[in-house]
Amino acid sequence: MNRLKDKKLFLLDLDGTLYVSEKIIGKTLEFLDTVVKNGGKYMFLTNNSSKSVETYIPRLNAIGIKAAEDNFFTSAQATAYYIEKNYGKNKRAYVVGTDSFKKSLLDDGFNITDELEDGIELLVVGFDTELTYKKLEEACILIHRGVDYIATNPDLACPSQFGFIPDCGAITACIEAATGKKPHYAGKPDPTMVYMASEKAGIPLDKACMIGDRLYTDIAIGNNAGVLSVAVLTGETTREEIANSEGNLVPDLICDSIDDIYEAIK
Repeated sequence: MNRLKDKKLFLLDLDGTLYVSEKIIGKTLEFLDTVVKNGGKYMFLTNNSSKSVETYIPRLNAIGIKAAEDNFFTSAQATAYYIEKNYGKNKRAYVVGTDSFKKSLLDDGFNITDELEDGIELLVVGFDTELTYKKLEEACILIHRGVDYIATNPDLACPSQFGFIPDCGAITACIEAATGKKPHYAGKPDPTMVYMASEKAGIPLDKACMIGDRLYTDIAIGNNAGVLSVAVLTGETTREEIANSEGNLVPDLICDSIDDIYEAIK
């Protein structure tokens, strides 16, 4: 745990790490205040593409978490970066996602649609809490046409106050079952979000750590990016799952909750 004391950039998952639904976990607020008091920065790396940063900020502020636009990197932002880098903004893209996700892409100047039409070259799938069978059907039609296929994140389930609900990975699993096709995932565990966060914060990777509750996204992105990876047990992952994991799914540290990390840095 002493390895946490010299870290200056704390990259944090949200759901299952700092809170579940609207309920703050343990000493989350004290932890965040201490990071800043110690001269560090915290940034939220979330795979939830159903909400825009503009939506997240008041939601977090309402439960006591101090957050501004500079505190965020989302899988929606990572997806936009990936599309622009590899295809440009003019490629016509069919988007399976929430109105918030689609608006963020439109506001960034991307050429998107949610109607099946000629000339579509990309299929983009996010965590869609407004999902319909029509969207799934049209996504499959486009895959059979041979369009390139991108998704925001591979998370199978999103934590809620009553358990878990289907996330983007569950939606893409449904599409894969029908078509045999897997997407390229732009969010965690692809290391791009960590690199972008480090550059934005002006803090090198050796002073950064990634903290989260999922092995195959949070821990994998930390390990893929070469930063200290910390698993907390307040969300999806259990000690038994960690004991049976291998490769880039093995965390450097295991903590019962964010409280342990707070105690290490205060």
